[in-house]
Amino acid sequence: MPIETGIWRIDNGVSRVNAVRMDNEAKLEEVLLQDIDILGLDLMVIGRQVTTAFGKRIDLLAINEEGNLYVVEVKRDRTPREVVAQLLDYGSWVKKLTYQEIVNIYEAHKTIIGFNKKFEEEFYDRFGQNPPESLNESHQLIIVASQLDSSSERIVSYLSEDYNVPINAVFFSYFKDGTAEYLTRTWLMNPNEVAINTPSRSKEEKWNGQDFYVAIGEDNGHRNWDECAKYGYVSGGQGKWYSKTLHQLFPGARIFAYLPNKGYVGVGIVEETAVMIKDFTIEIDGKQQPLLSVLEAPRAGENSDNPELSEYAVKVKWIKTLSREEAIREKGMFANQNTACKLKNKFTLEILTKAFALED
Repeated sequence: MPIETGIWRIDNGVSRVNAVRMDNEAKLEEVLLQDIDILGLDLMVIGRQVTTAFGKRIDLLAINEEGNLYVVEVKRDRTPREVVAQLLDYGSWVKKLTYQEIVNIYEAHKTIIGFNKKFEEEFYDRFGQNPPESLNESHQLIIVASQLDSSSERIVSYLSEDYNVPINAVFFSYFKDGTAEYLTRTWLMNPNEVAINTPSRSKEEKWNGQDFYVAIGEDNGHRNWDECAKYGYVSGGQGKWYSKTLHQLFPGARIFAYLPNKGYVGVGIVEETAVMIKDFTIEIDGKQQPLLSVLEAPRAGENSDNPELSEYAVKVKWIKTLSREEAIREKGMFANQNTACKLKNKFTLEILTKAFALED
């Protein structure tokens, strides 16, 4: 049973500010869109009025720093049975969303929710870290109401406490004092405890301490796989978000090069840490030459004097490289939006170890 919150004004004596009925609960959706922090959870909204595969619309869809999704539904004038049934229906759809589908939802809604950057960039700005390699390991269902009736409380508590359904409810009391308007928040159950009790569909795999995934994006002319293979390097850049992950790579680390939409095309050992591409040199006929002097990728040197935007290159000794046509790609193999990240996926490593004839 939630505890009721009261407000007293004390600047001129003591007088209670009375709660009043909110004429339109839809206003709560607008308030939460403007500042989702009002829920007291560290979330980023990724969609508003998100259409499900069943033709229904989720009021707000949000994500936390662990990559777990939150379905936020305003009760409005629906009965307890209706809103709970609706949330459970949404949950059955949300739990199946893949990384790319989540990104697609964000891209379709970002202007509506006030964003203009790519998903990964906005995620980094919000949480100070890149998105996890795997998103949507679990999800939460949240009912938002201006007042919570006893029937809703019983149903939500029963589902959560007895069956570990990831559902909770929060109600906002609405106060008016002259022209000023106020909201207070009360959770039915501690949201942190509900999250802890919610089972994750999978456990994160442990990293072996040496293997990295590196994506070689060729779309915009900044890099070319043939040249990466020929001159012994990988690169990324044209924005800090794209280059900063390369600084994880250390001498002795093993990398697997991936061409988006094609597959894995190389395995090698890092020899030197990342540097701005203008400072990267290669040996030709016994002499060191700037890498940029030999590259044919038309935009490789773009922004090369700008530390924030420059392409960064990492020296690699290739163990084996493949052509684009030979790229290794099977359903279920790991790939994501980062330029570089730790490669933990056992299934992917097993396939690559065999395909590249590696010892381990």
